[in-house]
Amino acid sequence: MAQVTVDINERSYQIACDDGQEAHLTRLGNYIDNRVQELIAAVGQVGDARLLVMVSLLIADELSDAYAELKVASSGDGASARLDREENLSVALEAIAHRIEDIAGSLDRA
Repeated sequence: MAQVTVDINERSYQIACDDGQEAHLTRLGNYIDNRVQELIAAVGQVGDARLLVMVSLLIADELSDAYAELKVASSGDGASARLDREENLSVALEAIAHRIEDIAGSLDRA
């Protein structure tokens, strides 16, 4: 299992990932850090936990928009194919939620 250092809001976090996923995880970390920096520019430093919640909500909103676009795009497909795609997105969202909970837990302990 590989380890990646992800920097978010000038803090470093060691994250384990599957071998070969390091670059992907680094990109995700950079994306989250960019969103955090946008929030800091808008609302200031309001604490790591609050920033984490706010970024999580923004990303959940983006995911919701993606669900809506997928629904529109797949409206002509069979119901079975649409359900499969929705199930895959649901699994991905659940994995993201667990990651967010893990990060929030580490922030609470810090």
